[in-house]
Amino acid sequence: MGAVSASNPAGASPAHAVHLVDSSLYVFRAWHGTPIDASDEDGWPVNAVHGFARFLCDLIERTRAPRLALAFDEALETCFRNAIYPAYKAHREPAPEELKRQFAHCKALGAAMGLPVLAHVDFEADDLIGTAASDARRAGHAVVIVSADKDMAQLLDEGDWQWDFAKNERWDCAGVKPRYGIHAHQVADYLGLTGDASDNIPGVPGIGPKTAATLLGIYGSMDALLDKLDEVPLLKLRGAAQHAARLREHRESALLSRRLATIVRDAPLPADFDVARRRDPDAEGLDRLCERLRIGPMTRRRLQDAAKLTA
Repeated sequence: MGAVSASNPAGASPAHAVHLVDSSLYVFRAWHGTPIDASDEDGWPVNAVHGFARFLCDLIERTRAPRLALAFDEALETCFRNAIYPAYKAHREPAPEELKRQFAHCKALGAAMGLPVLAHVDFEADDLIGTAASDARRAGHAVVIVSADKDMAQLLDEGDWQWDFAKNERWDCAGVKPRYGIHAHQVADYLGLTGDASDNIPGVPGIGPKTAATLLGIYGSMDALLDKLDEVPLLKLRGAAQHAARLREHRESALLSRRLATIVRDAPLPADFDVARRRDPDAEGLDRLCERLRIGPMTRRRLQDAAKLTA
């Protein structure tokens, strides 16, 4: 089907699909996009929690998904990728304490609502989503990945969707190429060639998005490309000889970059994950948390109702 938007009802995701949420993305968006006009009972800001709470209400009200899990990044400095390549994401400033506290509150909020919460000190949210997606497919479920991150496209299989919730745009496996110029299964290879400045992944100097997409369109994969470097100078591609030289010189960087960009699909999941099945909410715990975080009566009522809302 490809890509769809809010104007196309055929883009609605399957009602009983497993929804996997790139929660850290939406916490960061709330942190930057919600005014700091409230604090918890200890005087710490709670703008990100309030924004994330409204996002959860919107998401559940729209999907009524009976299987929905929240994945958080807890491995910003301890991820296995840092052991492979210490410079991985090393250029990012550490999250301020005001935000770290709110991440903990967002996890607690999800748990009180009965939503499975995924976080691990060795694996990123992407890896937990990738593993949960594989788990869901083995159990016969379609998958909806709620994230705008292009890296997540590598996880899409037939019947799956990625959903940029803020823009209300969805795309399936077939929609990846029109969107990014490559197929879903080529995303890690593509990032291995171009690198990713946001994650400090080096890639191959001088190989940009257009060149990477063209080379992968010709050879299908990075492995096939590297095996046939002698052919590259003969291609009708501007700078073909220079590209071949760069790929030969930076071969190991390309392979390392692909490894860093590849989302793991065998990270540990909680023993009680049960393919993201939602649990009974902790109504009293949710009420206490709302009180402590100074969440107003309207949002509090929405959270309580959403916690019980399924298809």
